[in-house]
Amino acid sequence: MLGVVDQDLSVKLAHSEQAVVEPEVRDYLVSTSHSVYRFKAAFFAALGYSVENWPHLRDAFLQIARSEDFEPGQQSPFGQKFLTRATLLGPSGRHALVQRPRSNDR
Repeated sequence: MLGVVDQDLSVKLAHSEQAVVEPEVRDYLVSTSHSVYRFKAAFFAALGYSVENWPHLRDAFLQIARSEDFEPGQQSPFGQKFLTRATLLGPSGRHALVQRPRSNDR
């Protein structure tokens, strides 16, 4: 009978120094007029992020990409997905636990 080995599959995100999140943050996550993502914008607005200060959210996501451990997720047409959970502290002083998927397509 084969046993199951419980392994920690978490890894640092490869090529994190090359991560690009600007279009996603600027055009979707803080856009209150986007037909699909405006609901995510409301979530991030509660933390103090907005169209005016989107670079702060970008910087927070880049810090997560560079410092947190990621676990393999589903395969996508763009490459292997990796997931992490991290606490995001917003400009308002409020914080939330977020789950960030990242593609390793570089």
